[in-house]
Formats: sequence, C-alpha cells, structure tokens
Amino acid sequence: MSYKWNVPTKVLFGAGKLKKLHEETLPGKKALVVISNGKSTRLNGSLDTLTGELGLAGVEYVIFDKIEANPLEPTVQAGVDFGRENTVDFVIGLGGGSVMDSAKAIAAVIPQQGGRVWDYMATGTSKHRPLDARPLPTVAITTSAGTGSEVDGGSVITSPVTHEKSAFMGPCPVLAVVDPELMVTVPPKFTAYQGFDALFHSTEGFISKRGNEMAALVQREAIRLIGQSLPVAVANGADIEARTDVAFANTLSGYSMEASSCTSEHSLEHALSGEHQSLPHGAGLIMISLAYYRHFIGKGACPEKFVEMAKLLGKKDAAKPEDFLEALATLQKACGVDGLKMSDYGISPDEFPAMARLARSALGALFDCDPVPLSDDDIVKIFKESYR
Repeated sequence: MSYKWNVPTKVLFGAGKLKKLHEETLPGKKALVVISNGKSTRLNGSLDTLTGELGLAGVEYVIFDKIEANPLEPTVQAGVDFGRENTVDFVIGLGGGSVMDSAKAIAAVIPQQGGRVWDYMATGTSKHRPLDARPLPTVAITTSAGTGSEVDGGSVITSPVTHEKSAFMGPCPVLAVVDPELMVTVPPKFTAYQGFDALFHSTEGFISKRGNEMAALVQREAIRLIGQSLPVAVANGADIEARTDVAFANTLSGYSMEASSCTSEHSLEHALSGEHQSLPHGAGLIMISLAYYRHFIGKGACPEKFVEMAKLLGKKDAAKPEDFLEALATLQKACGVDGLKMSDYGISPDEFPAMARLARSALGALFDCDPVPLSDDDIVKIFKESYR
C-alpha cells in the first residue's frame, strides 16, 4: 500500500469528444500538428475535424506528417527542427502511440539548447542530457486503443544506428482526447495488435515488483474490458460500445504505467521491432507473450495473480496459474492473431543472443521490475519457444 499517483492530464473521453475541442482552453496560439506518414487521418476525416476545431478556437497550425509506425530518431529530430522553424508554442499529436510518443518528445526538445533528440533519451546509449528548458505543452488525440500514451510521459524512439528502441521521458500531455469514433476505421488486425499492447501494459504492471493496489485498480478493469470487448471490436469495428470499452481499457493501461511499471516483456519486444522496423509492436508482444508468461509461471512467480488475471479474461473457473495461459491463448484465437510468425518479418533465430543483449541495453530498467530475475539465456529461450 505504497504508491505515487501523479497523472495531470485532463482527459476528454467519449464518442464525439474531438468535436468539442474548441470549447477547451488550448495551451497556445500556434500548434505543430504531428501525424503519421500514412493516409489514415486524412482519409477518415480526423485531421479535417481537428483543423476545423483549431479554426473555431482561433489557433494557427502547421502539419508535420512524417512519423513512422516505429518512430526513428532522425524523423523525430526533423519534427523538432520543423517546429522551431515555424515558432510553434505547443504540439498536438493526432494518431496512434507512435505519433503521440513523437509529439511528446518533439515538444520537450524544441525549447532545449543544443543536442539532438537522442541526446535526451533516458535509456540506451544516449548522453542522458536533462531537459533544462521547460518543454512545450502537448495535446494528445489518440486514434487507436493500444499504448495509453495520451496520459503518460514516456515515449519510445528507435535509433537507426544502434537499433536501440529506447525510452524518452518528459511531461504528460496537458490535454488528451480519447474519442472511440476515431477508432472505428482501424482495420481488424491492427485493432487486435493495439488491444493486446494495452492488455500487456496491465498484465505486466499487475505482476511487476513496482505493483501496488492503486495501479491494480485500473489494471484489473483494463484486463477485464479487453477480455470482454476486444474480440467484438475486432469482429465489428463499427460497434461503438466495444470500441469504447477497449478505448477505456487503453487509457487505464496508460495510468497503469504511471502508477507502476511494465516488465521486461516490453524490453524483449523492443529488441525485435528495433531490429525489424516493419514488425508492429503489438504483434511482437503477441508472438512472445505465451512463452514469456509461461517462464514466470514455471518459476513460481505470483501464482495468485495469474489465477486472478485468468478469471478477469473470462475463465471464471481458473484455479491454477497455467489457466492464465489458456485464457490468453483463447483470446488470441478469438481475435485472429494466434498464427503470427516471426519468420514472416524476416526474424531469424541466430539473431536471438544479440537481441537479448539489445533488450537489456536499450531498456534494461524494466528487468528490475520482473517478479523474478530473467537472464540472457532465459530471454533466448523465450524467443526460441516463440519462434515460428
């Protein structure tokens, strides 16, 4: 019963909330709007809705549309340079976790004197420079339900030189919009990938050594909602009730990361997608999840928590830790992601020892949160058991 709860983001949650943005007091008069290098925000109308809201609020804007699915440091640095050139006074991230992560980092680095984005990273081979100047405010508008990035201060950015997928730490957004209407056009497989990312934020947090009862409150509900509604959202993206459940679980899992911490499952996946840029983060997590949790169950780690998570996922008669693995496998099958293969993304088993080292060098702090220690040999074994 010891915890720290400091989540200062004002959240507008619910269907249609983006169309209410102009009613809010925005944190500046000229915004850098950060979106992905894809077409989704333009095709689904969310960018037009946002710019219309900014017009009603009397806010000028410029658009930076370069962010990749796993954002690369040079791209984020280009966003910093673009924001400086256009003398913006706040940043809006409109998109999924990669876009919101990039927006937060861009906002933090724009006011700094000297250095690149990588110099300010909190982990990996960065110089770990402090943020001496006050970051610009960020508004986070999520168009997916996966990362909870709209309510936390962390960002994940990849170095194309070292392939480290490392953490950047800055302030939480001052304002977030979580509007399930923005998510109805997300394709089924990405709905699943994102939903499992949100799930694992909470399952990792639930077994984390940094876990606490405050975090467990949000983790339990996130796990329950994803188990109940993610298969529905995958099967019918227009089901606004299911989309709302998963969106809420996503934001709760963001709170989970602020109140506790993920474990090394995320470090292991970051090594996979750090080396293989085309691998969606959620897909990588799904690939390794059963072997990862099987390892800790085999070590006798927090058995009562695994039983509880199995029940939350819908296996009401769960009585042993292994029932969580059954419940997780059942959910993956229900969402059509039980057949994912590392080999489809060019991953080879001979990479696993180097990936184990990369997982620890890029995001080693998460290993300290594991319920029992995880060695490099254990990591390689988990990768091998997950490989197809």
